[in-house]
Amino acid sequence: MVIVLFRTFILYLIVLFAIRIMGKSGLSNMSPFQLVIIFMVAELAAIPIASTHVPIINGIVAIFSLLTLQALISYVSLKSEKFKNLVSGKPSILIENGKINNQELKKLRISLNELTEQLRLGGTPSLTDVDYAVMEANGQVSIIIKPDKRPLTPNDMNLTKKAENMPLVAISDGTLYENTLQKLNISENELKSDLLSYGLTDYKEVYLAVYDEKKTLHVYTLDQKTQTAGVLP
Repeated sequence: MVIVLFRTFILYLIVLFAIRIMGKSGLSNMSPFQLVIIFMVAELAAIPIASTHVPIINGIVAIFSLLTLQALISYVSLKSEKFKNLVSGKPSILIENGKINNQELKKLRISLNELTEQLRLGGTPSLTDVDYAVMEANGQVSIIIKPDKRPLTPNDMNLTKKAENMPLVAISDGTLYENTLQKLNISENELKSDLLSYGLTDYKEVYLAVYDEKKTLHVYTLDQKTQTAGVLP
């Protein structure tokens, strides 16, 4: 039992390290090749855990070999577009200039119902509003709306809009995030003053406090009876 626990702990760290080395982009938009690597790494890690007679070093060497292969193929893909298309595939145009590409749908074995479902998931329920629909190499569908169907933007109305801050968490479950105050150039005294306006004097009373894009503080407290969070007025 102790050996299994030890092997599990070691291989967990190895797999976690391997996935982190693959990079954030690889996790958010996995290509078929990267998906295969993930499955193989998981399988190689499971073998030494389940079979204690298999040396743990075998699993570690195999995992790092796959990691090296993944890094090599990723590098070559950056240098060669043809190789990248061969390994990861290339985008397919499903709708072009508002016209459905039936040939491409048949090639990808996508029905019209599946296409309309993807459009709905993309926030475009009406097929007549779509100018272009492209299935990316990772299987996601990118949708470009027709110009006359797009919502107005400040630029369309010749309005100048000031840059806004990214909403950031200042307090989470009673813990102060000092880096948030530094990024927004807000002092802790200002934060305490804002909390005092809500009748709060201790960070532990705050379940969540968030500064929005205009540096306005929104505070949520936790109802201990119902264990639900609600924003204070």
